[in-house]
Amino acid sequence: MRTPESHVSRAPTSQRQLVFLVTLAFAISYVDRGNLATAGPLLSDELKLSPTELGTLLSAFYLTYATSMVPAGWLADRYGAKRVLGLGVALWSGATLLTGFAGGFIGILALRLLLGVGESGVFPSGSKLVRSNVDTTHIGIANGFISFGYQIGPAIGTLAGGLVMARFGWRATFVLFGILSFLWLMPWSRVKVHEPTTRRGIGTLHIPSFPAILRQRALWGTALGVFGGNYSFFFVLAWLPTYLVKARGLAMDEMATIASPAYALSAVMGVIAGFGIDQWVRSGGSVNAAYKGLLAIYFIVALVSMVGMALLPTGGSITCLYAYQFFGGLASPCLYGASQIFAGPAATGRWVGVQNLCGNLSGILAPALTGILVDASGSYVPAFVVAGLTNVVALVGWVFVTPTVSPIDWQAVGGRGLAREEVSITPSDTAAQSHGSPDV
Repeated sequence: MRTPESHVSRAPTSQRQLVFLVTLAFAISYVDRGNLATAGPLLSDELKLSPTELGTLLSAFYLTYATSMVPAGWLADRYGAKRVLGLGVALWSGATLLTGFAGGFIGILALRLLLGVGESGVFPSGSKLVRSNVDTTHIGIANGFISFGYQIGPAIGTLAGGLVMARFGWRATFVLFGILSFLWLMPWSRVKVHEPTTRRGIGTLHIPSFPAILRQRALWGTALGVFGGNYSFFFVLAWLPTYLVKARGLAMDEMATIASPAYALSAVMGVIAGFGIDQWVRSGGSVNAAYKGLLAIYFIVALVSMVGMALLPTGGSITCLYAYQFFGGLASPCLYGASQIFAGPAATGRWVGVQNLCGNLSGILAPALTGILVDASGSYVPAFVVAGLTNVVALVGWVFVTPTVSPIDWQAVGGRGLAREEVSITPSDTAAQSHGSPDV
């Protein structure tokens, strides 16, 4: 990604450096949120937890994570995404570290709720930083790297966490990863970014009010699509380690060496897809076909893969897992790249906040409902079937409800619900909006 001259003169932090640190933050967030799933078999044995109780702990994170999304997006738009992301990392790092000292179910539950609050800012803030600082012709690869971050996180967490837990126990893993997460704040404190905010500043920018954003059909199409697709994603993220150990009879180290490469495959495919999308668009290809086409293929594969993981022998089940991760990686840059294109720099924080609030409702539902279904049936098959069918909802949201992927002209929406607010801007912010439509 090249840096425009206007960015070079005013922003010491290059696009590459910014995307790298944002990607690293996403990776850390998914390592820290996924530790409990990796520890599930050991944790449930030590604390005598039923599948329903373990599912409750896994879902607790998403309760505060989802409900804090909209406030986090508003804060990112108003006070700056860099600040919101930094405070969030500090908060969730502390919650991760303290989990290693928790004495029981209630203590872990409270810390999972705190972890959710801390991590709620990562998607709204990260998306806003990318949209405000990265050339629109490179949004695909930027989101490809970000998807690499949130998919390599589970790979690192499952492999490293599983191996550390097998030798030193689950508590040591939380303490170690909590300390390592705090270290990210050191380079982040030196980052300088461009981002429009809704505070009084040195210029004006016509930005949409929150009600104007909420009236967009595109917002609710993407939100429905993310909700449906996220269910199987969160189901696998939360229950795959326990499923492989308890239902398929694998040891902890065997589970780690099977699950981790699957997550890594998805992460690598996200980068490849992001690069391919940008190349396609720059050569004159349809933005809409690239984004919505990849998503449609992914949801169909996900439906088949979920059923296959439950019903096939172990070898076939693992093959379905890898197919799911492969196509999930290909589609991953589309999930937030499309939303950034729709919303533009001035609305991305709030847009992604609402989208992720809806999307992460499935994070609340999937782990808990899975525990209930396993308790009630004594089998994982019903849980996998439900996870597969939710991809039909995702297909409807992204393909049929979401309109053609293109920037929304907020000034032409009709004035109704738009607010002429004072904002902090830089020349690069204005340039980003002015050339956004032709570039995509």
